[in-house]
Amino acid sequence: MKTWNTIFAISLFLIACSNKQPRTKIRVSTITESVYASGIVKAQKQYTVFATVNGILKKIYVTEGDHVKKGDPLFLIENQTSGLNTENARLALDLSSQNVKTNSNRLKEFEVALNLAKERLQNDSSMYFRQKNLWSQNIGTMVDLEQRQLGFESSRTNYLAALSRYRQAKFQFKTEYQQAKNNLKITKEIESNYTVRSETDGLVYDILKEQGELVTTQGPIAVLGKSANFIMELQVDEYDIVKTRVGKKVLVTMDSYKGQVFDAEISKIYPIMNERSRTFTVEAVFTNQPKELYPNLTLEANIIIQTKKNVLVIPREYLMDEQYIFTDQDKKEKIKVKTGLMDYKYVEIQSGADSTQYVYKP
Repeated sequence: MKTWNTIFAISLFLIACSNKQPRTKIRVSTITESVYASGIVKAQKQYTVFATVNGILKKIYVTEGDHVKKGDPLFLIENQTSGLNTENARLALDLSSQNVKTNSNRLKEFEVALNLAKERLQNDSSMYFRQKNLWSQNIGTMVDLEQRQLGFESSRTNYLAALSRYRQAKFQFKTEYQQAKNNLKITKEIESNYTVRSETDGLVYDILKEQGELVTTQGPIAVLGKSANFIMELQVDEYDIVKTRVGKKVLVTMDSYKGQVFDAEISKIYPIMNERSRTFTVEAVFTNQPKELYPNLTLEANIIIQTKKNVLVIPREYLMDEQYIFTDQDKKEKIKVKTGLMDYKYVEIQSGADSTQYVYKP
């Protein structure tokens, strides 16, 4: 009989234990609100190289890992037509330069003719006005006056024609030479497009084409960037972007550095959302950069929004409907609380409960 009583008592104890609900005490702690973001490492001033013209990749001047200066040639794209156009323009300029001497002599001829016409006009003008003055004094005949007037008008017409020819020839000779110079400059500029040059001092990280391949203006051919300085390109969800500000602290973890956390800071927020991923691109810079970094390393980041110390917190799973808690085991009465900061594990209780109370899991 005693054995059965003992078994019964143990059973009651086990039932009571099984009915006991998980609980935790409201405690004082520090809580930090942060925004999660994923991203990659990029070299500072990293950019993808594109050709500005289509053609066959004739020559590659660099290899992966080479250091280059701004303006250094990277690739040469073959285009015989461009080279021939440049040569033709150079020949045209040479011919125009030679014609400058010839045209100078021709221009002198026009100038001599202009001076003669001017002298003739001055002479005929003087004769006409002298005869006109005599006629006003009743000296001479009407025939003499008309002849002088006709000679004056003819000389004036000839002078104006000579002046027009001189100006036109001068403009034409100057324009022909300048056009030849401009054509050579244009063809050289077009030809220079077939040599792809570096836009920055840095390192060649990747070459995406091989010699003899066809390159187009739409296809990347290389990746360049700074060799020592790196940035992070983060993707922040549209729901969190309004909390993100330039200057906010960032905690960064990478698979390449297991167990280590690196400090960084938001440096730039791009103002347009990617409609496909519904995220915004945000750049951050390291405040303590790892010794070895490479482009496209993956990372995870927590952007620190704000931190509060000495506040009441409970685990997030003990909060019901974002505003209620249970302080009795039977869960007959739920208490409304005002919440504050929330991280991935805890939530701040601003009012409605205190640190002497226990809360039960819903």
